[in-house]
Amino acid sequence: MPAAHRNATGLRPLYSRTADGFGLITLHRVDPAADAGVIHRWVSEERARFWGMAGADLELVREVYEDLDRRDTHHAFLALLDGVPAALFQSYDCAADRVSECYPVRPGDIGVHLLIGPPSGPPRPGHTAALLDAFLSYLCGLPGTRRLVADPDPANRKAVARLERAGFVRGPEVGLPEIDLPEVRIPAKRARLLFLDAPPRP
Repeated sequence: MPAAHRNATGLRPLYSRTADGFGLITLHRVDPAADAGVIHRWVSEERARFWGMAGADLELVREVYEDLDRRDTHHAFLALLDGVPAALFQSYDCAADRVSECYPVRPGDIGVHLLIGPPSGPPRPGHTAALLDAFLSYLCGLPGTRRLVADPDPANRKAVARLERAGFVRGPEVGLPEIDLPEVRIPAKRARLLFLDAPPRP
């Protein structure tokens, strides 16, 4: 169940669940000062090239997540597996994001981005699925969530396939426009939209 806000260095997560065969998964809001180091290491790896932060230094990573932390519409989460950082997830209100220029946004559309960190040991089948399922369950349990929207790079076939295995339905390929503001610049990019209806709330 969602719990009180604590950052990734705190003891009380936003959400927790035990994944059979993997351990305890907890979600925490990213603390830019405390978590910039691990995020920088992940986004600097070749495997994270589609995240779009290759070449960013530690200070820029911290500034990006400070900007996200100030926003009410965009959020970043660190997933821990038995206390060890395992994934970076982001969510956003689609109506307040550039993706809104690319498709007819519905009330309750929540966008998602995901970056799975490198495994702390030998790769285990189902590891990524367990982390992603925890994140999606958290978002679908929040009041107002009606549909999840993902927008990976079309060339990132592994991410597209992973989302489809999680139940997302493939939508159109679109061009996300450039954002050039004083506080943040994001280049234009191609994206494959995918959609997942949230289960009805009891």
